[in-house]
Amino acid sequence: MAVEDKHISYRIYLVAFAIFLMAIAITFKLSKIQWVEGNYYRKLAKERTVKNFVIPANKGNIYSSDGSLLATSIPNYNIRFDAVAPKGDSFDNNVRGLSDSLSKMFGKGSDYYNTRLRMARANKSRYMFIARDLSYTEYMRIKSFPLFNLGPNKGGMITEQETVRKYPIGKIALRTIGYDKVNDDGKRDGKGIEWSFRSYLNGKDGKVLKQKIAKGQWKPIRDVNEVDPQDGYDVISTIDVYIQDIAHHSLLKQLEEYKAEHGCVVVMETKTGKIKAISNLGKLNPSDSTYFETTNYAVAEAHEPGSTFKLIDLIALLDDHKIDTSAVFDSHGGVIEYRGKKVRDSHEGGYGRISLARGFEVSSNTVMVQAVYENYKNNPQEFVDRINRMGLNKPLGLPFQGEGRPYIPQPNDKHWSAISLPWMAFGYGVAVTPLQTLTLYNAVANNGEMVKPQFVSEIKEWNKTIKKYDKQVINPKICSDETIKKLKAVMQNVVKRGTGSKLYSKDFSMAGKTGTAQANYAKNRGTEKHYISSFVGFFPVENPKYSCIVVVHKPNTSGNNYYGADVAGPVFKRIAQKIFTDAPSTNTIKNLNRKVNKQEIAYNDYNVKFQTDAKVIPNLKGMSGMDAVALLENLKMKVKVIGIGKVKKQSIPAGQALDKNKTIILELS
Repeated sequence: MAVEDKHISYRIYLVAFAIFLMAIAITFKLSKIQWVEGNYYRKLAKERTVKNFVIPANKGNIYSSDGSLLATSIPNYNIRFDAVAPKGDSFDNNVRGLSDSLSKMFGKGSDYYNTRLRMARANKSRYMFIARDLSYTEYMRIKSFPLFNLGPNKGGMITEQETVRKYPIGKIALRTIGYDKVNDDGKRDGKGIEWSFRSYLNGKDGKVLKQKIAKGQWKPIRDVNEVDPQDGYDVISTIDVYIQDIAHHSLLKQLEEYKAEHGCVVVMETKTGKIKAISNLGKLNPSDSTYFETTNYAVAEAHEPGSTFKLIDLIALLDDHKIDTSAVFDSHGGVIEYRGKKVRDSHEGGYGRISLARGFEVSSNTVMVQAVYENYKNNPQEFVDRINRMGLNKPLGLPFQGEGRPYIPQPNDKHWSAISLPWMAFGYGVAVTPLQTLTLYNAVANNGEMVKPQFVSEIKEWNKTIKKYDKQVINPKICSDETIKKLKAVMQNVVKRGTGSKLYSKDFSMAGKTGTAQANYAKNRGTEKHYISSFVGFFPVENPKYSCIVVVHKPNTSGNNYYGADVAGPVFKRIAQKIFTDAPSTNTIKNLNRKVNKQEIAYNDYNVKFQTDAKVIPNLKGMSGMDAVALLENLKMKVKVIGIGKVKKQSIPAGQALDKNKTIILELS
């Protein structure tokens, strides 16, 4: 018995000792957690219940040169209700008033909201849905409702904000305005002004502290942000909405008429290089009949220019004093041959014996090739150096991604051959972008000064200029004044009596050059031919204000109407004609001097023209066609447009009650 008691005592001591060791271990662990690892666990607990969320900064607006909004950020708000947050008295005293206010705003009955709010209270719901996609004005209104006006902690209103980028003029000039986005792989990517000037537009994000109230549900702890976001600066582009409207629709009309693959048009201000309009339209696939802004062809697409390159022939020949415009050449029946390769004129049988000037006017390949080859065959480097000095052998250095790289063969290159020089003379074996060609022609219009194309004129913060972009001169004088004078004369004659004679108008003067390049001449025989039709020039001739280039790829070749004068020329003439006859007044940049909340200014500026709650038909007269259509479509109206330009007449008078079942017809000037 004594032995058994002794064993029991040992067991008791052993258990007590084990418990003692466990107590020491627990004490040690608690001490370690409290004093050594305490900060880590406190931080971990806080992160799982309270954490900072990013508040994206409001991006700056992009304006046209006449003050129209091209891109703006509109804040959207989603509203939810934390039914546990309000105290009993606050909820009971305000729930009916809140229900009435929500009923008036959203159209559902007051009892509907009263029942939902009380049910959420009874179920202790912390994330009841109220409304989504509210504007800033609607958000401020709902924030003033009974109960919600007590704030998020006492009133239970949960606000979720997101910023949406809007483009008030729609998809016109979309590739130039561009975008800035995050791809699926998490990397940022973009195009155009939005991407190139993102460091100014994007601003700096803020932070808001939120508390976890349920799985995946968070609400702000207080009304104020931890770090307020800093709004981005505004970018003032050189685009003129009126000219852009004309250029876009003129190009679209020709593309549709000729069933072309794609095309572009650019209008440049002669003295400054400011791009007043740029439109790039193409099909998503060959079977489509609809055109979109898919690629910035004017900037990115380097191709063989064809006959528009012949301007370089004249510049070199005249300025190097090789020959004058009166020099006579035999077109040899429209066919000449170099090393087994034939150069043909588009006119069957050629032009007989004609002067150099006349050869340029009728775009004779045989005349221009003979002139260049005979004068530079012993020193082709002299001709190529002339091209290089004008900067056509390198990109323009535009601020956009993906600028096309030109190709000008050099005599010391391994690719140089015996036919390189004659082929260059009529625009083959070389590659330049439409903007490079336009920059060259603009230099002639600008009395020899070559200026860089400019898309942005200013960066602004309210009424304060952050950065101004002045004219950039690429080449102060591409050739002599005497040469410039002769170039202008023969380019005017192209329109008066040459390949562009169909475009001539006695009402306003134009000068330019047609171009028609066969794009697949090097491919196998039997391949369907396709062409690049172009026209480039300036107006008015006496005092050039604008230069313009139009390029159309793969027009329908049926009927042999694929030449530059037929396909691209009418776009050029339409633009010149509209600018001459309907030149609008220039407005100053609007709404940059008011120092008010920028969210409100962005919302209000956008909705001045694009409000969606109007009850009557607005007065559209004098508004650009793009703005008018966007406004009416936002009002859910059916719209039919006749003409191009500004609204001169509307079928439903201003002030008449809004009827969404009716179609309003707009006549544009």
